[in-house]
Amino acid sequence: MPTAVKNSLDRMRATLAGFSIAQRTIAVILLAALVLGVVALTSWLTKPTYTPLFSGVDPADASAIVEQLQADGVPYQLTAGGNTILVPEEHVYQERLTAAAAGLPSTAGTGGYTLLDTMGVTSSEFQQDVTYKRAIEGELANTIKAMDGVKNATVQLAIPEQTVFVAEQRDPTASVFVETQAGVSLTTEQVQAIVNLTSASVEGMTPTGVAVTDSTGTVLSQVGTGATGGGAGEAGEYESKVQTAVQTMLDKVVGVGNSSVVVAAQLDSNSGTRVTERFTEPESGPLALNESTTTEQYGAGGAGDGTGRTGVLGPDNIAVPTGADGEAAGADGAAGDGYVNESATKNNAVDKVTETMSVPSGTVARQTVSVALNATAAQGVNMQSIRDLVDSAAGIDGARGDTVDVAMVDFDTTAATAAQEALAAADAAAATEAMWSTIRTASIVGVIALAAVIALIVFARRSRRQAREDVDLGELAAANAAQTWDATMRLDLDAASGRSMLGGDDSATQMLPVVEAPEPSPEAVSAERRRAEVDALAERDPAKTAELLRGLMDQRSGL
Repeated sequence: MPTAVKNSLDRMRATLAGFSIAQRTIAVILLAALVLGVVALTSWLTKPTYTPLFSGVDPADASAIVEQLQADGVPYQLTAGGNTILVPEEHVYQERLTAAAAGLPSTAGTGGYTLLDTMGVTSSEFQQDVTYKRAIEGELANTIKAMDGVKNATVQLAIPEQTVFVAEQRDPTASVFVETQAGVSLTTEQVQAIVNLTSASVEGMTPTGVAVTDSTGTVLSQVGTGATGGGAGEAGEYESKVQTAVQTMLDKVVGVGNSSVVVAAQLDSNSGTRVTERFTEPESGPLALNESTTTEQYGAGGAGDGTGRTGVLGPDNIAVPTGADGEAAGADGAAGDGYVNESATKNNAVDKVTETMSVPSGTVARQTVSVALNATAAQGVNMQSIRDLVDSAAGIDGARGDTVDVAMVDFDTTAATAAQEALAAADAAAATEAMWSTIRTASIVGVIALAAVIALIVFARRSRRQAREDVDLGELAAANAAQTWDATMRLDLDAASGRSMLGGDDSATQMLPVVEAPEPSPEAVSAERRRAEVDALAERDPAKTAELLRGLMDQRSGL
């Protein structure tokens, strides 16, 4: 093992050996948190990214595709009620090619303008017309299936053949079958959107020529009348709209919760065409379109014999001329003065207005509005003013039989009180939860801060240890050798001095009385034993001895 690595491991072991129990516990917790964080990060980074393989497939195709993925050992996920299949991003293109080779999904790419791609040049006119109609039907069905709540759709077009006889030309029609998702009902706006989309896609088709039916058999649009949307549905929407308008107005007048509004409307489901003609006289007076005058005159001033005289009728209604003297001849002898007959014919112009109106189904035939006011909160309110406001807000028409009833009654506030108490309890629970959440967050932050402080303390101590001077092992060994040499010399000198005092005679030495040394105390024996162990350790492993001395110095400096 390299020396640098060995020294680093030795320093680490010495540092861990100098930790207290609390420091070791915190170090273990930090190490465990670090390991868990690394594992979680690695798991998140190595987690595969799922991408849609196919979307909007039928259950039968989805089952076949899932079996193929299981056979290939590719993980998958199903979303959108099983209509969308997700696979890891690296397997998308390979699995699509495999599914295409197996003819999956079988319903993908059918219909639409893709049918025109496979049509050859030898196709007859009939085949071209049928294929073109199928292409339009497929495109319309795919577009309708893209709407929210629509699971499947089928479109059938009835396009009459072109003819040179304009009087015999008929408008095209269409029938649309819509299968909705579970628990979903199409709104009136969605039905109208389907009708407009279908009618605008075929030349000459009108919105009234589209029939829409859902999977339950409910007719949503009829040929000739257009989108119905269901009488109950239209009535409910109208009632809700009027009720909201009236309720909003009353909440501002008498306060929220002090009024209740109920609207009942009857809608006319019949449709037709209304023609109205009106005749008015021009403001500048009558204008003559044409006039003729006839004048008939007999007698004086009439066209006679140039004398200004006329004859008289005889007995047989034969005109008898008068004589030269102006006297009439005849049996009567009576002379006539003549007459003038004039007649005139004048055709004056008048303003004529002709209105043709198409009346759709769903018009309001009659509605009634009932309003209840809280007697406690509506004291001093003018009832006639409230009734007038309701009439204006609801669009009341007395000519068609609309009625408005306004009454002041005592409201039952038990449910409102209970709801208010429940709301207060919910607010208190939310406040308590928020407080405990804050406490938990503060505790976590405190623990993290404490761990950071401890880590800084440990790092500072380690830096201080690295900053102090290293002990010279050579000097330590020389000092130990010198100390050993001094002890040996002292022992030799003591022995020599004893012999000189006794004259160097061994017999004399034997004759000296033996003085027993006092028995050392247990503390001294233990200290001497530790000193001997230190000396032996210094001779055997100087590096470890130096590390122990550094630890003792750090402990003393900390104290």
